Amino acid sequence: MESKNTPFKVGAFFAILILVVGISLTSGFVGSFLGNRFFPKLVSSDNGTVTEITRQKVVDEENATIDVVKQVSPSVVSIVIKKTGFDFFTGPYSQEQGIGTGFIIDKDGIILTNRHVVSDTSADYIVVVNQQNYDVKKIFRDTAHDVAILKIDVSNLTPVELGDSSQLQIGQKVIAIGYALGEFPNTVTTGVVSGLGRSVTASSGTLGTSEVLDNVIQTDAALNPGNSGGPLLDYSGKVIGINVAITSGAQNIGFAIPVSSIKPVVEDFQKYGKIIRAYLGIEYISVSKELAQARNLHEGAFISKVVADSPADKAGIQGSDILYEFGGQAVDDTNTLTKLIGEKKPDDEVKIKIWRNGKTSEVTATLGEAPEE
Repeated sequence: MESKNTPFKVGAFFAILILVVGISLTSGFVGSFLGNRFFPKLVSSDNGTVTEITRQKVVDEENATIDVVKQVSPSVVSIVIKKTGFDFFTGPYSQEQGIGTGFIIDKDGIILTNRHVVSDTSADYIVVVNQQNYDVKKIFRDTAHDVAILKIDVSNLTPVELGDSSQLQIGQKVIAIGYALGEFPNTVTTGVVSGLGRSVTASSGTLGTSEVLDNVIQTDAALNPGNSGGPLLDYSGKVIGINVAITSGAQNIGFAIPVSSIKPVVEDFQKYGKIIRAYLGIEYISVSKELAQARNLHEGAFISKVVADSPADKAGIQGSDILYEFGGQAVDDTNTLTKLIGEKKPDDEVKIKIWRNGKTSEVTATLGEAPEE
């Protein structure tokens, strides 16, 4: 059987070829148009667009940091302790040592810092403002909040603006400025808010004292000895915390007192010219749960001294009593008696539960106003 080969026509071949090419060109044009019209960022020939956006963000953040530092640095001061003594060979001497940081809150020479920075009541202090030294004329200390207000004789200073720490968010960027290591004034570090509402026990290696700090801000901005009392700032240049402590043996963990808890202290000072604090009139030693169990005592505050004619004395509190409840709150390692008193105001009436010789009782005290240190 003979097979038939149908001749292929050249004209038909070219017609098909032209049709295929036309469809391809049309599809390419339409795809390109739609891609650029609706998905412009996905058809970039390289990563130039993404890289440029990232670079711009870095530049914007750097510029914001620089702007805040320029704005606030004139308001940040170094605090120096001036020690005097007598050397057998050289005679009397005076030694100055940088110990901390502060910041201006009023143009007429009012400085805010930590109380523990200026805790030595027998020492003299100097505040360095823009490389000028000024003797501290008066110190007002608030033991409940680890805050001190210093007065120097100078005017026309540039005060900071206090922000609102209650609006802070974890992950928010912050800036710290301080007298790092007591040697390098206005050292700038940056980081983020890495935790809120922390409770830490801060100790002083030089003084051998410790205290519980509640509701503090945790940050990974590098803080060093000497940063204490300096400002923690948001990116609008407002103070949102007072740098107070670092964690030994760990990196990138520092703490700051939220400024919103300090504002009432500042407002009282601006109104009355002094720090207004409630006063009970006792000295005490904390009795931990472990110590109480070991010594068959009650957890709380062991009263080592009652000031004569003080609110505690008038309420019938005696030495060797253990105060275990104050104003309806348990006195323990977290709720220290100092903290609980600091939350009250003069003239407040407070019910206090005490443990005496194995028996419990309740008294009522009317708090007074704490004398100046």
